[in-house]
Amino acid sequence: MKVAIVYDRVNKIGGAERVLESLAELFEKPTLFTSIYNKKKTPWARKFKVKTSYLQDIPIINRRHEFIPYLMPFAFESFDFSGFDLVISVTSEAAKGIIVPPNVPHVCICLTPTRYLWSGYDQYFRDPILKFLARPLVWYMRKWDLSAATRPDEMIAISKTVQKRIKKYYKRESIVIYPPADRLFKNKLVAESVSVPKKYFLVVSRLVDYKKIDLAVKACTKLKLNLIVIGEGNELERLTAIAGETIEFKGKVSDNELLFYYKNCRALLFPGEEDFGITMVEVQLAGKPVVAFKAGGALEIIEEGKTGVFFTEQTVGSLVHVLKNFKDSRYNDNDCKKKGRQFSEKRFKSAFTLFLKRKKFLL
Repeated sequence: MKVAIVYDRVNKIGGAERVLESLAELFEKPTLFTSIYNKKKTPWARKFKVKTSYLQDIPIINRRHEFIPYLMPFAFESFDFSGFDLVISVTSEAAKGIIVPPNVPHVCICLTPTRYLWSGYDQYFRDPILKFLARPLVWYMRKWDLSAATRPDEMIAISKTVQKRIKKYYKRESIVIYPPADRLFKNKLVAESVSVPKKYFLVVSRLVDYKKIDLAVKACTKLKLNLIVIGEGNELERLTAIAGETIEFKGKVSDNELLFYYKNCRALLFPGEEDFGITMVEVQLAGKPVVAFKAGGALEIIEEGKTGVFFTEQTVGSLVHVLKNFKDSRYNDNDCKKKGRQFSEKRFKSAFTLFLKRKKFLL
């Protein structure tokens, strides 16, 4: 069976990439189609035969792809899927807009409806001048995105949160299959010892605006609590500037080091509203709880009072209040691990395979 997998951009490692790795193990030598491909940053993609769009040949786009969303529709519509028996798009943007031959099933694993056009529009376009200037482009992109969302034969949501957004923005039904969240533990890594404070909270995230990492940095600075921040992104300079002496930025770390940080932290801080949130599952699998903003995927991952605690307003004050009252002794590592195991790769593969069989998409 010849399978094509389509993904927006292959230039990082994160939760969505864990889905791609799992799909690669379900099918024999699948081909991965994408707009751009950064080999140095994505060793996980070597198990695929990767085919890129014409955007790969434009150097500036490889470095600043976030500024060329209007080119993405053309890139994905240009791919040829002749000869494939099944096409699977994994996307939070344009990959769902591919055009496949008649009688070739197209299943979309939707990470979220295009965030900057819909649920995150007001956040991305907070500047009134930018909002005004971008209006024609947004109108065009929304029109295309709605059309693109009709093209998959079936749509899968990675959480109930995403399922609701698909219904709201795309007017489509979907089923929920949770993504695999335990791949970090698959190879039975040995937690690599690193120098850390005796007690510390942890953030593991891309350092971008909508993740709201500044709330964690400000709250821990105010309370003089140790906080370790793992991740890279364009917010690093700003976050460093507002951080107090109890905040440490570690950048990118190995999986072994990450496992150590998970196992030895007091709790993971998760101040953003996420579509799912694989790091919340990972830290629970390491036996630790989560302190999260009460919205999005956190509502499906955390069992309040047992595997974590919520703060109800996305403000420094609300997070400070919860951290002041946080007690490590309230949380049992076995409870956390049991909750985390609900989002295993085994369950993902089983549910996805069963779905394909029911739809008669498997040969």
